[in-house]
Amino acid sequence: MPSSLTLTRRAFEILLAAALLATPAVAQSSTPAAPLDGFDSYVASAMKDWRIPGLAVAVVKDGRLVMAKGFGVREQGRSEPVDEHTLFAIGSTTKAMTAALIGMLVDEKKLNWDDPVIKYLPWFQLKDPYVTRELTVRDLLTHRSGLGNADFLWVGQNNSAHEIIRRLRLIEPAYSFRSSFIYQNIMYATAGAVIEAASGKTWEQMIQTRIFDPLEMHDTIPVLRMRAQRSNIASPHQVVNGRVLVVESTSVDSVAPAGSVWSSVADMSKWMQFLIDGGVVGGPNGTRLLSEATAAELFKPQVIAPRDQYPTTALVKPHWMTYGLGWFQQDYQGRAVDFHTGSIDGMIAIHGLIRDERLGVYALGNLANGELRHAIMYTVFDRYAGRHDHDWSKEFLKLYGDLEKTAEEAQKRQESRRVTGTSPSLALEKYAGTYSDPLHGSVEIAFSEGKLQIRYGVARAGTLEHWNYDTFRANWNAEWNRPSLVTFNLDAQGRPAMLQFLGSRYVRQP
Repeated sequence: MPSSLTLTRRAFEILLAAALLATPAVAQSSTPAAPLDGFDSYVASAMKDWRIPGLAVAVVKDGRLVMAKGFGVREQGRSEPVDEHTLFAIGSTTKAMTAALIGMLVDEKKLNWDDPVIKYLPWFQLKDPYVTRELTVRDLLTHRSGLGNADFLWVGQNNSAHEIIRRLRLIEPAYSFRSSFIYQNIMYATAGAVIEAASGKTWEQMIQTRIFDPLEMHDTIPVLRMRAQRSNIASPHQVVNGRVLVVESTSVDSVAPAGSVWSSVADMSKWMQFLIDGGVVGGPNGTRLLSEATAAELFKPQVIAPRDQYPTTALVKPHWMTYGLGWFQQDYQGRAVDFHTGSIDGMIAIHGLIRDERLGVYALGNLANGELRHAIMYTVFDRYAGRHDHDWSKEFLKLYGDLEKTAEEAQKRQESRRVTGTSPSLALEKYAGTYSDPLHGSVEIAFSEGKLQIRYGVARAGTLEHWNYDTFRANWNAEWNRPSLVTFNLDAQGRPAMLQFLGSRYVRQP
């Protein structure tokens, strides 16, 4: 039975028309007077407000690169400037490239959007046999598989892509198949495996030879491990205890098709123009890499997405939000917008298109939660509509500041619930051991120099501080990771039998 969330083309056209009629259109100047006059100064000033060390922005309009510029520095405390060729992690804006690769294989008749995934990956399995059988390539790209967030399978772990996908069979569904929307990175990793099975080439080979090389994206690399080959590259940062600190880069290589690409705004401007030109590289009379029908298919809405997917929508107030094949979509001031963000620890990106106006904007930054990116996108859209008076940066800064205060208050409430004056049930060394779960992996607890040490995956190691009763607080060596509570459960003999950590349970091994 077709999902109620899957929109027919005609149904969406009706929805879009109604929304646009309900939205007061902004009067547009037929010949806008220098839309980006003063925009450089606006970005530079806003960067200081957001404390972003480095940022780069590209704008394309009517087949022309209007702007490609860097701001600030690649790394806090150093002098190397960001320029239009500086590499940043583009995060989940990679997803649109993965969808385009699928589209190229559709054009070559090597697969179809609605083929079952098991046609290409016979070993693929989800918890529900029905979903395993019915899940299609299109479903992989639209966040409607029924799975909740499963990033614990790759973030800070050393699992291969095959092992990550294999463990999906252990995950309980979060909602009925195709009945809702939960953002899902591992389904895009699975799409990468489908690309390899259908093409005979790895996702890395495909994205290099089918997108980067034809578009002459010479700055761009597909995975983090290739970063050592480049020198003009930004460092990730986070705000920790009020200070902007350089942090380690998070590898997304094990789920690369979901978000592993590193690129510059100079290169991403070429990708933007390629999409605006409908899958043609080198201008309207250039080389077609995607058929006209497939290029259009990438942007067709597939599912309704929640309008509160991004906090910014509380102020922007779109009438609708949908998701296509690697793209969020919404209305903005009577205009249809396709966009996507990218967020990897310490790095941010945003890609926004108004294809009807042949307008695109792309921004990259090197500070986690540097939500100036949304303000940059909407400000560019405003300026090309003749509006110069709306300070989105100021409004979003207050919005996210209020959200941060709410998070801090929640942390204080957790602190207030701590029961003082308690002691662990056992001597500390008795808690040491390996605690495992078939889905989540293992947590190692060791006793050393009078303290309990914890290790989880390849990225989290720290010391356990007694909290109350048999609960401890993990203070991580990497201070940008927030502390986590770890609770030990004892068996009938008073021995540690289970460990609860990050919402999961791990059984102690003999």
